[in-house]
Amino acid sequence: MEKNDPENVVVIGGGAAGFFTAVNAARFNPDLNVTILEKSREVLSKVRVSGGGRCNVTHHCFDPELLSKAYPRGENELRWSFEQFQAKDTVEWFNQRGVDLKTEEDGRMFPVTDSSDTIINCLMKEADGHHVHIRTKTKVDAIEPLDDGGFRLHIHKSKPITCDRLVVATGGYNRDNAYSWLKDLGHSINTPVPSLFTFNFREKIFADLAGISVEHAEVSITGTRYSEVGPVLFTHWGLSGPAVLKLSAWAARELHDKEYRYDVKINWLYPMKDQEVREKLRDMRDMQPRKQIKNQTEFPFSNRLWVRFAEMASIPPEKRWADMSNKEIHELTEQLVHATYNIQGKTTYKEEFVTCGGIPLNEVDPDTLESKLVPGLYFVGEVLNIDGITGGFNFQAAWTNGWLAAQSIGNG
Repeated sequence: MEKNDPENVVVIGGGAAGFFTAVNAARFNPDLNVTILEKSREVLSKVRVSGGGRCNVTHHCFDPELLSKAYPRGENELRWSFEQFQAKDTVEWFNQRGVDLKTEEDGRMFPVTDSSDTIINCLMKEADGHHVHIRTKTKVDAIEPLDDGGFRLHIHKSKPITCDRLVVATGGYNRDNAYSWLKDLGHSINTPVPSLFTFNFREKIFADLAGISVEHAEVSITGTRYSEVGPVLFTHWGLSGPAVLKLSAWAARELHDKEYRYDVKINWLYPMKDQEVREKLRDMRDMQPRKQIKNQTEFPFSNRLWVRFAEMASIPPEKRWADMSNKEIHELTEQLVHATYNIQGKTTYKEEFVTCGGIPLNEVDPDTLESKLVPGLYFVGEVLNIDGITGGFNFQAAWTNGWLAAQSIGNG
C-alpha cells in the first residue's frame, strides 16, 4: 500500500455513529491514528438539536429483543447486535464518564442537565483524551481502494488522504444519486425515502388548533395494516406526535409509493368503541339536558377541540343536550371514534430527519459492520438501511453500530 503519511483509520462523518466509532476504536487500541472527517462546520450537529436541544440519548428498554422491535428496518440484525451493546450499555458508558441520564414517562432518556451540550462535551473530551483528530469542512468526493490494501480518499479542493481502514458514517441521504460514490465501490443501495414525518391535511381543518394534543388516540392508515396508539398533536399543517411519527416510520415506503396521498382513520377515544361512546353521549343528554353541547367534562378534550368535533358533526355548540337527536349523537360518535381525514403531503419532523434506505444490511458483516465486498471498509449509522421509531432508538442504533465497528477495528 502507498504510505504517504497515512491515517490508520479514517471515519467519514462526525455524527453520533461516526464519533462513537472513532473514540472507542482509539480507546480499544491506543496505537491507532484515528481521524474524523466532517464536511460541515461542526461535528455532532444532530446530537445538538435532538430532543429540542436536550438530546434524546436512548430509550429505557433494556431487553434486546424488545428493543429490536422498535426498528422498521434492521430489527433482525439489531436483535443480535444489542446482545453486544444495548441501551443499558449506553447508559453505563456515559455514566462512567460523569454523565447521568434520566428516564421520562414515555421511556425516553436524556442527560439530567437537559442539555445536549452535556453529551457533546463528553464525546469531545473522549476524542481529545484518546487523540482522535477532527477535521471539519472536509468533504470526501470519492473513495479509491488501493491494490495492496487500504484506501485513497479524494478530498474536495484538497490533497488526497490514505488510510488502512475506513468507516463511512455519513448518515442517510434523501436522494439516490447522493450514494453514487458508494455505488462505485460495488455496493447497492436501498432507495432512500423519508421516515419520521408529520401527516399534512389536504384541508386545514384543525390549523387554528395547533399545539393541542390528545393523549391516547388510535391512528390507522386506511387500506394498510398499519396502526399505532399514543399521543397525537395538532400542527398548523396536520397531525404529529408519537403515534403519527411511529406510523410514518413503519409505513415509510408505502406512503412514499402513495405519493403521500392517503386517508387516516382516528379513534380519538381509544380504547372506547362506538357503542360505548354512543351510550355515554345518550347518558349526557339524559343527565344534563339544560346544558349546552359545548359544555362537557366527560371526555379528555380541550374545549376548543370538543367544539370543533361538534361542528364537524354539524351540531351547533350552543345547542342544548336535551335537543340532541339520535342521528346527531350518531354523527358525533363517528367524529370521535371513526374520524377519517384525507392526507396530502408531509413535513419532516423538525431537524431530526431520518431516512429509510441506504446500504443493504446483507452487504455488511452483522458482527463487525465491515463490508462483505471491500475489506477494511465499514458502514455505521443511518448510511445503512436501519431506522427506528421516534424515542431515542435511532441514536441507540448509532451507538451500537459504532461500538461493534470500533471493537473490530481496535482489536483487528
